[in-house]
Amino acid sequence: MVLLRHEIGDVLRNHRLEQGQTLRQVAARASVALGYLSEVERGQKEASSEILASVTEALNVPLAQLLREVSDRVATSEGLFEDNTFIPDTVPDAFVAEADLFSRQ
Repeated sequence: MVLLRHEIGDVLRNHRLEQGQTLRQVAARASVALGYLSEVERGQKEASSEILASVTEALNVPLAQLLREVSDRVATSEGLFEDNTFIPDTVPDAFVAEADLFSRQ
């Protein structure tokens, strides 16, 4: 099961590391306790919308971009593409039979 707090934490950490920033730097700019931000990044705490807004501002990443990246990660784990096309875990037998007919021709 996918937990949003894990995905949010991963995306925040990825942005921070890509920018070469420390937890201490981002926490100070966001006015968030260092330990709390660490727990958010590790998916141990659920961040409020206010905290997310402060941290994304400190990272110079639009909140909408963070939410989009999290949404894409959740969709991928659920087998959905960005256009909401469902990708089944198995191929229905009818498609397999039809593909088999074409391969024999």
